[in-house]
Amino acid sequence: MPETSSDFKKALEIGRPPNIVKLFPNSKALIVSGKYIDRAVMAKGGAVTMAANGRSYFVIRGALQAAQKANAAIIIEIAKSEGGAAAYCGINLWNIARVVDSLCNELDITIPVAIHADHYGIKSDEDIKKAKIEIPSIFDAGVTSIAIDASHLPDDKNLLSNLELNPYVPKWAGLETEVGEIKGTEGLSTTEEALFLIQGLNAHDISADWIALNNGTTHGIETSGEGIQVGLTSEIHNAIEKYKVSGAQHGTSGNDSDRLREIASKTNTTKANVATALQMISWGLEVNDYGNAILDDEGNFIKVADEGVSEEMWAEMVAYANEKGLKGGNYKKLNLPFENILLGQSKEVRDRMAKRVEDFVYNMLANVLNAGDTAPLAIKAILEAGSHDPGAKSSRIEDPDNWTPEKIIERAATITSDKGPEGDFDD
Repeated sequence: MPETSSDFKKALEIGRPPNIVKLFPNSKALIVSGKYIDRAVMAKGGAVTMAANGRSYFVIRGALQAAQKANAAIIIEIAKSEGGAAAYCGINLWNIARVVDSLCNELDITIPVAIHADHYGIKSDEDIKKAKIEIPSIFDAGVTSIAIDASHLPDDKNLLSNLELNPYVPKWAGLETEVGEIKGTEGLSTTEEALFLIQGLNAHDISADWIALNNGTTHGIETSGEGIQVGLTSEIHNAIEKYKVSGAQHGTSGNDSDRLREIASKTNTTKANVATALQMISWGLEVNDYGNAILDDEGNFIKVADEGVSEEMWAEMVAYANEKGLKGGNYKKLNLPFENILLGQSKEVRDRMAKRVEDFVYNMLANVLNAGDTAPLAIKAILEAGSHDPGAKSSRIEDPDNWTPEKIIERAATITSDKGPEGDFDD
């Protein structure tokens, strides 16, 4: 059963970060640092929890209800591409915490939740300049965890970007880093690249909670048939194990349940991002048992009658997509123009949209990712720390004198890697 004891009340009192306390002083929502979600899943072992990309109100509502039912600690996130300055979703980096907090109080959600800014992409010096202003702003708005993603850049610039931006991330916040841009079977991450990034951070006393890899999967609709390469993931995780960095699995949508169970049991992954599947499910589209949208012979999505949005609404959405030339994965761009329209549907339709997400997420948490009953483990970690900040998982091992900017550039020049093709691989 979900946690409602005195332990929960104490965790609510001491476990919420300063930004959350300031924003929501009277809230009963246990919004915590991403560090605590990672710690809880690690404590269970052989488990991964979901990082649900909250592209809409309905996805967030369904995911929270599912986590409550599974008694699972969960992450609700939005990527910079989804909810940043050029957002294609109504939910964004500045309102997501308010939506989560409101729903937790309305629905009596008592499991710990982290608010994660996913794929905070850095592709240029100009992006770094903007990030120094924008990153503090999203923490002001209630984010409790962030992924600094400079994987688009060469290895030295990736590390140097992480180092330059780290002072703008609160010490208590969950921290994710990334090596190898998510591109499917091309540009796969290597052990050498991952070690370079994690060792360089460690030398500067930065302990990342997660590392994301390009381990063979893709964002959006999985069409390659390859999916996550469990062996490669395990090899890299083993190589960085002494730095105590967990894995973050991106592009989870479309990978079958058996492969996800392998990720949970054979790697150090604690966080699995799911975005596209939850979007399609909320709309009422036909998907297979692991959330990949099914297309008809003409390449069109299949709407399930009396599930998700109304049939009239779906026809309107398809017409809009056709007018704008949107196909396949680019249906994601329907989120922003239709968010308020979908919120204006009848209660029956709104409820079934969220319930369809709830059923899918619950099955994933309880029966695939083994995340059930991780909520009490997060609460236990909060009580043991006596603080909103559990501290770093790893102490400094590397000598900072060996990781000056000059030596970072020299070291990076010796790394052999394939970054894969150029292009826009953001989700």
